[in-house]
Amino acid sequence: MSKTTTAATPPERADDPDLGAAGSQLSTAPREEPPNLPAMGVTGWARWFWRQLTSMRVALLLLLLLSLGAIPGSLIPQSGTDETKVADFRKAHTVLAPVYDRLGLFHVYSSVWFSAIYILLFVSLVGCIIPRTWQFVGQLRGRPPGAPKRLTRLPAYTTWRTDARPEQVREAALAQLKKRRFRAHLAGDAVAAEKGYLREVGNLAFHIALIVLLISFGWGQLFKSEGNKLVVEGDGFSNTATQYDDFKSGNLFTIDDLVPFSFALDKFTGTYEASGPNKGTPRLYQAAIDYSVGAYGKDQKDLVKVNGPLSIGDAKVYLTAHGYAPVITVRDGKGKVVYHDAVPLLPLDSNVTSTGVIKVLDGYADAKGVSEQLGIKAFLLPTYTPGNETASTFPALKNPVLNLEPYHGDLGVNSGIPQSVYQLDTSHVKGFKDAKGAQLRANLKPGQTMKLPNGAGSVTYDGTKQWANFQIVQQPGTDWALGGALIAIFGLAGSLFIQRRRVWVRAVKGADGVTVVEMAGLGRSESAKVPEELGDLAQMLYDKAPGAPESDDAPDDSSDQDDTTPDPHVVPAEGAEK
Repeated sequence: MSKTTTAATPPERADDPDLGAAGSQLSTAPREEPPNLPAMGVTGWARWFWRQLTSMRVALLLLLLLSLGAIPGSLIPQSGTDETKVADFRKAHTVLAPVYDRLGLFHVYSSVWFSAIYILLFVSLVGCIIPRTWQFVGQLRGRPPGAPKRLTRLPAYTTWRTDARPEQVREAALAQLKKRRFRAHLAGDAVAAEKGYLREVGNLAFHIALIVLLISFGWGQLFKSEGNKLVVEGDGFSNTATQYDDFKSGNLFTIDDLVPFSFALDKFTGTYEASGPNKGTPRLYQAAIDYSVGAYGKDQKDLVKVNGPLSIGDAKVYLTAHGYAPVITVRDGKGKVVYHDAVPLLPLDSNVTSTGVIKVLDGYADAKGVSEQLGIKAFLLPTYTPGNETASTFPALKNPVLNLEPYHGDLGVNSGIPQSVYQLDTSHVKGFKDAKGAQLRANLKPGQTMKLPNGAGSVTYDGTKQWANFQIVQQPGTDWALGGALIAIFGLAGSLFIQRRRVWVRAVKGADGVTVVEMAGLGRSESAKVPEELGDLAQMLYDKAPGAPESDDAPDDSSDQDDTTPDPHVVPAEGAEK
């Protein structure tokens, strides 16, 4: 049998000039050349700046800066999200607040510096993708480059001698490479083949997906709207700006962009673990609603759960919170009902211990006929346990007790100063006194009534409804962002795990008339795949063109090969690319 050798030469640059076109870049990454500083003018500097902006290191730096810039937006209260928290932060940090104002840290995502990073990253990606895409299309339209003069310089190499004619070897190699999904063609005395184009497709797809994500994020921020509405069982909501408890929107959003729909909360259902270490942990939170789309839409029923929002057009309705609303009836000194409504209370802990205020603003008069306003502090224990007067022991309504603390006078609602519906300003009101002269307080169970002193009326606890808080969000571009994220993941996986490589098979007559077959491979990065794949291809081709018997006068080809044979798993290290 003839002598067959397989070797992997020391790692060398793929763009080694001795390899010619065969060693040209196996990617579409733009070459970075140092600027010719002595000859640079305005145009030269502009070109240099553009090359730097569209380089890999600058894109990574901008991406890192964008990530770092988003950190204060998550840690510091944002004016576009919660003005109350921003105001509280200013009061609590009188030194830091002015610094944060100058740096725009209370509105990070609309600040000049964050927008500058965002736009520069966008331009960098676009400036990189366009030329790379054009270059890659050119590579797809072309053919793999011909074999270099000295195949022994390539990282994976093997050779043997065979009695088959060179034409037969090349035809067999061409058929075998095409069968293995290589793009192959005859180039002179060799077959040139290339494979792994999906690596560049994945690379380009990843960069394009980043642009899609940036556009989707910007589009969503400019045209989004977000509002909250607390709805008590039996009440409803219409999607208009005046119906929201709080509402914020992007700079380009208009009220006409609101999706026309309405809904009513039919029933809220909440269940909890009754025993064990997770006692009181919610098991089920869901709101049964009746909704309709448009002015004349048909009524429909659906369930809104914590992780199951209701989608209506471009709007999504999320269930975000839950609590209790005691039904209160207030009668004046003459026994006339002046107030009857369910009053939502705010939960204080995981067991839904709740607090709030009942405000009777109009229609109330005491026993003497003097018109006043009533303010009643309310404290609800859904599950009252004797001896524990300060907190509920379970979140469900097992033994509800409502503590009431009434006041009368001017509640200050007409002063022009905004006040919370859940708090009572006691600076201009007087408390009702009990028989001992202390502030009147009473614990009521459903159906019980608290009498106000001196015939001033009564307050009845009629029962408890539940309320649910809904967040209605319209944010266009979310589907595009999801698609971009998925494409980015698959594109990145393709660029990491698919290796672009080239293979050449040369078959020529030797000096003794015996055909000499040479096979060599070249990849983009250090990997064992090229030598292993070349070995498999060589074995298949060897079966088609087996080695010729050794002869005493066979020429020694060892002079064309390197003196040392390194580890066959070593492949050239390529430079980083974008």
